[in-house]
Amino acid sequence: MLEDLTTAASPASWPAAYPQGYAVVDVETTGLARDDRIISAAVYRLDARGEVEDHWYTMVNPERDPGPVWIHGLTSDMLEGAPLFQDVAEEFAARLDGRVLVAHNAVFDWSMIAREYARAEREAPVRQRLCTIALSKELGLPLPNHKLESLAAHFGVVQQRAHHALDDARVLAEAFRPSLRAAARDGVRLPLLECLPLKEWSDSAAAPRIGRQSGSGGYGSGGYPSGSWRPSRKRPACPHPNPGRYESDKPLKQGMRVAFSGDTSVDRELLEDRAVEAGLHVATSLSRLTSLLVTNDPDSSTSKVVKARQFGTPVIDEAAFGQLLRDVEPASEG
Repeated sequence: MLEDLTTAASPASWPAAYPQGYAVVDVETTGLARDDRIISAAVYRLDARGEVEDHWYTMVNPERDPGPVWIHGLTSDMLEGAPLFQDVAEEFAARLDGRVLVAHNAVFDWSMIAREYARAEREAPVRQRLCTIALSKELGLPLPNHKLESLAAHFGVVQQRAHHALDDARVLAEAFRPSLRAAARDGVRLPLLECLPLKEWSDSAAAPRIGRQSGSGGYGSGGYPSGSWRPSRKRPACPHPNPGRYESDKPLKQGMRVAFSGDTSVDRELLEDRAVEAGLHVATSLSRLTSLLVTNDPDSSTSKVVKARQFGTPVIDEAAFGQLLRDVEPASEG
């Protein structure tokens, strides 16, 4: 399968509109809140056809608790002598410059990178990104879920160190190459999205903005204090009224009740944290009042999916939800 896809697109058939180069990126972080930090980063630079040009990896001292060590394996002692982000920002930028950023759930990696550059009072030279979750859907790949390990297994790529930035980036680069060539063979339009730089940054209670992204609606810049990874799972009540159901082609609005079902490529609790920080209400069950169900398997028979069908609750996948989180509409006054 891998060999066939790799050789599928001949030089004569390669789409002229495809990008000239890619930067496959993975970052490990202290968490998912707006004040969380990058602790390691890796970039595989690929040419126009997905061939590896070079790769780069660095640890980064986050100047705070490293967060979920049991996931990424980077302890405070390991990170103590690592460079600060501002010390690697120039080299990181050089490896991104002029390329499409490719990542698995790219909105997450891009958001973390944009925030780090804003803290360093710089701007990442990235104008477009490509999410491999979205590309796998465009290609109709028969994946059981949207985790990186499933994409890797589909193309026969062996992962050696999950949640290590360099190995995750390698695995993604190896899975992206046959995906790119299959897209070129079939004339698939790549799901490229614009990367809006962080326009302002504040470590105070005011939330940062990425493009036109709304503030956190009272949850603070990170949703929880520095030095910790994430709060207790008992959340404060959402301060915004429920504006009703999500409507297709419209933005999310603060106060909407969002439920999650099934596997997600990002840790479920981290995904929920992002929703709360945007001013949404995370619902543990689904009812007629639920505004939206997020699931990567809308045909499953889980209780939430079944109820969503019964109630007519709108359903979207994780990648689409990640894009919507970039621009959540503020709650109505009064």
